[in-house]
Amino acid sequence: MTHNDHDCQGFATSSGGLPPAWRSHAARSLPRYTSYPTAVAFAPVEGDAEARKWLSAIGAEQTISAYVHVPFCRRLCWYCGCHTSVVHDNTRVAAYVGTLMHEVDLWADALPAHAGAAHLHFGGGSPNALSPEDFLALVRHMADRFSLRPGAEVAAELDPGMLSEAFIDAAGEAGVTRASLGVQTFDRAVQARVNRIQSFDQVAAAADRLRKVGVGAVNFDLMYGLPGQTPENVAASTEAAVTLRPDRVAVFGYAHVPWMKKHQVMIGEGDLADGDGRWAQAEAADSVLRGAGYLRIGLDHYALPGDPLALAAASGSLRRNFQGYTDDPAPVLVPVGPSSIGRLAAGFIQNAAATDVWSRAVEAGRLPVARSLPVTAEDELRAAVIERLMCDLTVDVGAECRDRGFETNALDAAVAAALALQADGLCRVEGRAVTIPEEAFRLMRVVAACFDAGLAPVERRHARAV
Repeated sequence: MTHNDHDCQGFATSSGGLPPAWRSHAARSLPRYTSYPTAVAFAPVEGDAEARKWLSAIGAEQTISAYVHVPFCRRLCWYCGCHTSVVHDNTRVAAYVGTLMHEVDLWADALPAHAGAAHLHFGGGSPNALSPEDFLALVRHMADRFSLRPGAEVAAELDPGMLSEAFIDAAGEAGVTRASLGVQTFDRAVQARVNRIQSFDQVAAAADRLRKVGVGAVNFDLMYGLPGQTPENVAASTEAAVTLRPDRVAVFGYAHVPWMKKHQVMIGEGDLADGDGRWAQAEAADSVLRGAGYLRIGLDHYALPGDPLALAAASGSLRRNFQGYTDDPAPVLVPVGPSSIGRLAAGFIQNAAATDVWSRAVEAGRLPVARSLPVTAEDELRAAVIERLMCDLTVDVGAECRDRGFETNALDAAVAAALALQADGLCRVEGRAVTIPEEAFRLMRVVAACFDAGLAPVERRHARAV
């Protein structure tokens, strides 16, 4: 990653608290910019004709990736913001897998000749809500129908508290190469307050067995901002996590949106830290991880120096997509499962979110696309600028404009908006180059938002900047 060495004197450092000048910025409700335009801009679409037309433009030399959404969990964690539901009926889950297999066939048959799949990602929910046998069959089916390339990454997000040895063995047999364990916190009191009980020994045993069956990379997800969390217990959880030497660690801030996720009413707003407290918790995790030899990647990821994500960051090829930060270079993302989002050259597509609506479309032989957004050349330009800020903390806006056939001054209004943040130390603007100082990395979404042409003045649906 590229940072400038601007001395942001008077503002936050890695050892300081949240400066008063940054409090209002940290409290802003902003997109995570895993895409641009963001998903709130997607519009309903009838039928799958548009999606099929967009798919037909894929070139024979292009690789593809696929994201598979499993909208089930074996337990409901009260902090969860995912599209999921708790299921205890294995018959229902097995029926879902059958429909998912059919959907994979629909996508595979709709795709023109391509160079094969470079990345399969299973998220949710919890993919380990599936039976080991169903998961193994699903991965094999997708590998066959999407022509999985040699050396491709097969990644799965797993709930370590509900992870059986049989599922781990199936993941190894399926060729899973990377597993992300949703650790969140090791503090037992905090776990109880969010209904996410799992011991350190459980997580350690899961990570150890995953590696033994051939899953070569294990990631951990941690959180800050949960009820009962403090800088001290966040640091303690992070210290415990690094003793298991995960290849990557993501540190996400809890987004309290009970008006969107009703189960979050189980978490009292009065039990949550304020902006200064959240900042201190995030700083505590950052300090431990960097002290343990992890490299900070973008906004909220950390990786060991030899990890592909760290290498991508160093080479300037780091990407941002719906799974967060990635080194996946594939230009096509195929959505599989309800609510999944895909990316094609012409725009974004999203499957129906309701499982019954999604399944009826699949059973009728239609691609289950319910929303889409064609992208314009200006959208692509703004997306490139936002992605570089989110990945590299610096971008030459004029050069991006020129390289994409625009006048170099095409985004001058957005650059001026970024310049207005310079006085608070959030960025430095030199000509049309915008750089975020390392001290302000946690506020990069505030700077990126300057280039978001569709951002409403108040967006309660988005997460806090910190």
